[in-house]
Amino acid sequence: MIWLTDTIEFPPFEYTTSDGIIALGGDLSEKRLIYAYKNGIFPWFSEGEPIVWYCPHQRMVLFPDEIKVSKSMQKIIHKNEFIITENKAFEEVIYNCKNIQRNDDFGTWITDDMEQAYINLHKKGVAKSIEVWFNGELVGGLYGLEINSIFCGESMFSKVSNASKLGFIYLAKNKNYILIDCQIYNDHLASLGAKEIDRAVFLNFLKA
Repeated sequence: MIWLTDTIEFPPFEYTTSDGIIALGGDLSEKRLIYAYKNGIFPWFSEGEPIVWYCPHQRMVLFPDEIKVSKSMQKIIHKNEFIITENKAFEEVIYNCKNIQRNDDFGTWITDDMEQAYINLHKKGVAKSIEVWFNGELVGGLYGLEINSIFCGESMFSKVSNASKLGFIYLAKNKNYILIDCQIYNDHLASLGAKEIDRAVFLNFLKA
């Protein structure tokens, strides 16, 4: 396993393990994070562990025109009971993504350092959020990085049914991204139309 030095460069992609790990260590500086995302690499680790950098061989993505909106979701959208905003409460969104209880317990990977790093990127205009409100309360949302015409999704949360799904559908239908990077496979995103593509194909989109 290759450990990163003070320089921001990552190893060649052929060094990636079967689990998608390309390197360990380094830091979460703005410069390194932006460089990583521009090259299809993202951090994912738990508190107390070294930083683990991933670049999976298969990438889960959504092409916005392939978004699947069920009839039940269409009814919810048409009711206009939820208000959706952009970049109005980034810090609240990442806080909730970090702390909300999940069935798979994946919320714990957002460490304190990770939270602050993405807040810093938001202040630079690189990290973005979508917020979903109901009766004036933030009930769902998502955040990620905007790299050229690609949205690199990081995490989402829901306090009420369908809230994060509404935010994701809004992102796909209203932001004119070439694709939305969902990183790794999960059934929830697959049900919305996301699918896996080869890493090389994904990297070509990033470079374009």
